[in-house]
Amino acid sequence: MKINELILDSFKIYVSNEEHDVLSKLKEQSRLDLFTEREQQLIRNLINKSVVKKIVKDGQVLVVGNEYKTSI
Repeated sequence: MKINELILDSFKIYVSNEEHDVLSKLKEQSRLDLFTEREQQLIRNLINKSVVKKIVKDGQVLVVGNEYKTSI
């Protein structure tokens, strides 16, 4: 059993309302440059919190939400 499976139920990452709204748009891979400047900053914050994954593919930056539970 992996450690993240052990703590998955009790481990929550708190996000703001704005971050939660942006996170709801990241169910599938999206290009980072298609978001507004404010949304890009929020996505960078979510990347730092490990809630969003950043993927560099063919010179483009893609982002997608992870499967962590978050709390507002």
